[in-house]
Amino acid sequence: MREEKNQTFVGDFILQGLLDPDQYGLLFLSLILIMYTVAIMGNTVLVLLIHFDIQLHTPMYVLLKHLSFMDILNISNTVPMMAFNYISGRKSITFAGCGFQIFLCVSFVGTECLILTAMSYDRYVAICHPLRYPILMNNRISVLMAGGCWFGGIINSIIQTTYVMLLPYCGNSIEHFICEVEAMLRISCVDTSKYEENVFVSSAFFFLLPFSIILVSYGQILRIVLHMKSMEAQKKAFSTCSSHLAVVAMFYGSCIFTYMRPKSYHTPSQDKVIGISYTILAPMLNPVIYSLRNKDVLCALKKVFGKALSHRIENF
Repeated sequence: MREEKNQTFVGDFILQGLLDPDQYGLLFLSLILIMYTVAIMGNTVLVLLIHFDIQLHTPMYVLLKHLSFMDILNISNTVPMMAFNYISGRKSITFAGCGFQIFLCVSFVGTECLILTAMSYDRYVAICHPLRYPILMNNRISVLMAGGCWFGGIINSIIQTTYVMLLPYCGNSIEHFICEVEAMLRISCVDTSKYEENVFVSSAFFFLLPFSIILVSYGQILRIVLHMKSMEAQKKAFSTCSSHLAVVAMFYGSCIFTYMRPKSYHTPSQDKVIGISYTILAPMLNPVIYSLRNKDVLCALKKVFGKALSHRIENF
């Protein structure tokens, strides 16, 4: 019997999901689909604007384009399957499909942590060392930084996913709406404490260290802002920094709460609610907070719509 339990489970897993099959579940699904639509539209518009408008070909917007593209992939890794499972009543996911979803989820979370850090460094250099900005940050450096962020997130994900999918499982019921590392550890047949220690170390590198760098960067930015003579400029800078930090704190806080707690402190309901923060809310809010409130982006939008409107009038 013990030998049977130690066999690796390779059948379909069952995702218990986030939504109950009642009227409130349908209402909640509608809300999630609205958030998904907003996230896809906002991030897609941003990617296209930055790609086609030459005035947005600067280091800050290069990093923003990568963030938006990743947010499209991140939320698309979660919501469509959740909606399909709820509507069809089908909760199963194949072993390979589960592994692929874990790989994507860990890749996107790790990469976003690093890209947000790169963006905070860009803002720090632009505001605190404006004369040295062309040397410390240029398009070549920003592309290398973005590539490094993707590489780091993917390598970390390969390691984490390989370990998790090689574990022996005693059951196939996953108490989550996605295949997620901590949810998978709960149904493992073996002691995973050593792996949890490795996850803690990895999380310190991807969450605590970048979050500390972001806080230091914005701290230096606010120090410069406080010495501004214009109250209007101060108010605008405080508003921008506070909104950026609010989204960053939500994303990093939810990731740290998920990946840096011991398995014994996790509960399925908590993990599901926290999972919404970094898989759905963050991709929806990022284009609004980081870009669509930005004067350069709004000018590019007006220019695009103005050209489209003029073209339609001429054809009419």
